[in-house]
Amino acid sequence: MTDPAAPGLNAPMFEAGAFRLTAQQVELTALARRLGMEKFGPRAPEHDRDASFPTANYEDLRAAGLLAICVPKEHGGLGADYPTYMLTAAEIGRYCGSTALTLNMHVCSCLWTGALADELEMTTAERREHDRRRALHYARIVEQGKVYAQPFSEGGPAAAGAAPFATKATAIKGGWRVDGKKIFASLSGHADYYGVLCTEDKEGQSIRDTLYLAVPADAEGVRVVGEWDPLGMRATVSRNLLFEHARVGEDAQLMPRGIYYQAATRWPHMFLTLTPAYMGIAQAAYDFTVRYLRGEVPGTPPVKRRMYPTKQIAVAEMRLRLEQTKALWFQAIGEARLDPTKDQVLRAYAAQHTVMENANELCRLALRTCGGQAMLKALPLERLYRDSRCGSLMLPWTAEICLDRIGRQALYEPGERDEE
Repeated sequence: MTDPAAPGLNAPMFEAGAFRLTAQQVELTALARRLGMEKFGPRAPEHDRDASFPTANYEDLRAAGLLAICVPKEHGGLGADYPTYMLTAAEIGRYCGSTALTLNMHVCSCLWTGALADELEMTTAERREHDRRRALHYARIVEQGKVYAQPFSEGGPAAAGAAPFATKATAIKGGWRVDGKKIFASLSGHADYYGVLCTEDKEGQSIRDTLYLAVPADAEGVRVVGEWDPLGMRATVSRNLLFEHARVGEDAQLMPRGIYYQAATRWPHMFLTLTPAYMGIAQAAYDFTVRYLRGEVPGTPPVKRRMYPTKQIAVAEMRLRLEQTKALWFQAIGEARLDPTKDQVLRAYAAQHTVMENANELCRLALRTCGGQAMLKALPLERLYRDSRCGSLMLPWTAEICLDRIGRQALYEPGERDEE
């Protein structure tokens, strides 16, 4: 299970033998790597500069079948499991972080409704309706090439799981009426459907009453508003979404009522899916540094700088940090399952924090090691640095939330409290 088409620094991020990859993992990561090298990487500077959405990248993903990577095989997709998707997305992030990050928003609509939902508790009637509805959803992706977004953040505590979503879904005849606002909504204006997390508007509503609804982008009452000119991840085009009496039918439910809350509490690794983009960026920063010091970066003089001990030590430090990050991340994604142990959950938080923080630290070390030319926009490192800084800010598991939960859960067992 080798990849002869990817020699040297274009080699797989995770070697097939050392990490015991499956045949499908080798195949899909190689496919993602080829697309990244040939298509996504060359386009990334333009989309970063213009803060424009990489539409052509999505055409390539569609043609390669990767929009259906987590659609079950019986529905015409590739049927990839959670680790396989994560490894594939990391290879995409190596060449274009924004494409990997936005692809996550789309793939989660398949992952959450597919293999993840199959492990959750549902009544017979709920299971029957869920199977029927997700078949409609999968057909849009497989047969029509539709793209889903996943607007999550609202500027309050809901995205961190600390309160009900402010976006409301009111039951109406034949379906739902959606009202609310989502911020940092990746793919805004470029997705065909928005997988909206919202609270069912009813008496005594709580965080348990979360609905997950597919709202068509062209539905009446759906608007994309606001400017988009951020520090990094500029090609995600994460503008604001307004839902003003937007109406959808009953079959818009991507999960039955209340099942999202069960998923969020019993399958917590579902929130690690933001990390592959940043795992790829971490690898890209290291790759660039080695190429640069070897005089192999296109567009720069073929001057070798590798003979200086300070450069060698810096690269060694980068390699150590990269290997530590990859090892922890790979372990964590392999532990994703229903009802993980306390240690597995703590390891997931640790992996999230480590990937997000170390991606930026590797970019910082790369800039310092390569020197002044690396800051030029003609080279990718300054973009990698800006993109990498965004990871620790992303809900629901920001760097601060990870630290808080690791410390609290390490010191307290469920139900334990200090005496007053």
